[in-house]
Amino acid sequence: MPTTLSAGVTTGQPIDMALAEAMEAYRSRNPHSERLMIEAAGVLPSGNTRSVLYYQPFPLSMERGEGCYLWDADGHRYLDVLGEFTAGIYGHSNPKIRQTIVQSLKDGLNLSSHTRREALLAQELQRRFVNLELLRFTNSGTEANLMALAVAKVHTGRSKVLVFDGAYHGGVLSFAGGGSPVNVPHDFLVGTYNDLNSVEAQIATHGSTLAAILVEPMLGAGGCIPGDPAFLNGLRVLADRCGALLILDEVMTSRLSVGGRQALLGLKPDLTTLGKYFGGGLSFGAFGGRADVMQRFDPSRPRSLGHAGTFNNNVLSMAAGLTGLTKVLTPQAIDALNERGEQLRARLNRVFATHAVGLQFTGLGSVMQLHATDVPVRNSVDVRSEDDRVKALLFFDLLEQDVFMARRGLVALSLPFADVEVNTLVETLHKVVARRKGVLPALSSTSVHEKART
Repeated sequence: MPTTLSAGVTTGQPIDMALAEAMEAYRSRNPHSERLMIEAAGVLPSGNTRSVLYYQPFPLSMERGEGCYLWDADGHRYLDVLGEFTAGIYGHSNPKIRQTIVQSLKDGLNLSSHTRREALLAQELQRRFVNLELLRFTNSGTEANLMALAVAKVHTGRSKVLVFDGAYHGGVLSFAGGGSPVNVPHDFLVGTYNDLNSVEAQIATHGSTLAAILVEPMLGAGGCIPGDPAFLNGLRVLADRCGALLILDEVMTSRLSVGGRQALLGLKPDLTTLGKYFGGGLSFGAFGGRADVMQRFDPSRPRSLGHAGTFNNNVLSMAAGLTGLTKVLTPQAIDALNERGEQLRARLNRVFATHAVGLQFTGLGSVMQLHATDVPVRNSVDVRSEDDRVKALLFFDLLEQDVFMARRGLVALSLPFADVEVNTLVETLHKVVARRKGVLPALSSTSVHEKART
C-alpha cells in the first residue's frame, strides 16, 4: 500500500520514492532552517511573507551572499543560479553599488523632496529604452503595471484589458490558469500566448472597448516561454487597428539587451514597464512611453492624474540604480551575460539529450526555466500537464550538491556568474541526471533534443 509522508509526498511509484528520499535528506541536512521557519510561523503564515519562496517541507533560510554564492543558516555554501528571480543581476554586494549606498546614507535617508539623482536615473533609462519619451518611478514592477493599465484606461476611455494565459505582471496581475482570486478587478480578456489568430478573434468582438494589450515579450513566471517575433509584432498591428495601447512588460526581459527585448525586435510599444534590477538591488519600478499619454501625470497641468508613492524616488534606489547602470551594467557586460546564458542553456539541454531524458530548459539569454517535458513549448497549455514531482526531485538533488535555483526551476544568471560557475552547474546537472535517469521521463517522439542527439 502506498503511504503519505508528512511533507505531502506519496510513496509507491519510483518517482515518489526518490522524491521522498530526497526530501528526508534535505530535512536532515537543514535543521536550523527548519527551526527558524517553525519559529517564524508564530507571526507569519507558515513563516512566509512572500509566497514564491515557500516549498515543502520548509524553505531554506539564507544568512548572507557574496558574488554569486549564498550561505544558509546551516552553514552550506550554494552556487546561486536563481539571482533573486532576475532582480539580482549584480550578484551579492557589488562593491561599487555598496559604496554608493553607504555614501547615500551619510547624505540623509529621506529628504522629503526631489533629488538630483532621480532625473539622472530617468535620463539613463531613457537613453537605453528609446521609447520612454516620459516616465515615472514606482516601488515595484507590480505598481508599474498597475499604473500603466490605469493611464491606458483613462487615455482611451475604454474598460477592457487583454492579457495572456500564464502571464505574470505582479502579485495582483497573475494569470496562471487564466487568473488569480487576488487580482485587481479589471475587465480582463485572457488570450492564448503565441496565437495571433485567437487574439484577432477577440479583437474582432471586443476591439472597440479594448483599452490595452498587456504582454511580456517572454512569459517569465509562466515558464520562460519566448514570444514569437511575428506574434509580438502582430500585437502592435492589432493594437493600432483597434485603437488600444500596447503595453510591453519588460520587468524581466529588460535584461536581454541594453534596451530590452523591444530593442532586439525593433518593437515600439506605447508604454513600457520596468522593475527588478534597475534599483541596483533595492525596490524599484518604472513605467513610461508616449509623451501624450504620460503627460497626463504632469502635476502642473489642469485635471492631471495623481500618482502618489512615498518611496517612488527614494534616495537609496535612485543612487544604487544610477551607479548600477552607469558603472556596472555596461552594454558590453549585459551582452556578455546573455551570451553566456545562451551557451549555458544549450549545454544543459545537451545533458538531457545525452541521458535521453524528457526534460528541457527554455528561455532567452540569461534567463531560463526547467520543464518536465521535451515537446516544443509555445504557451502555458504546453506545460500545464508537467509532472511537478520531476522538478521537485531535481531541485532537492541540486541543493544536496550545493546548487540553488527556484523550486519551480527558474534560473537567472548574475554578472559574477563566470565560466567556472557555468561548468560547475553543467557538471552538477550531469551528475544528478545520471543518478536519477531511471525515474526521469524518457524522450518523447517529438523531443526537441532529437537534433542534439544526432
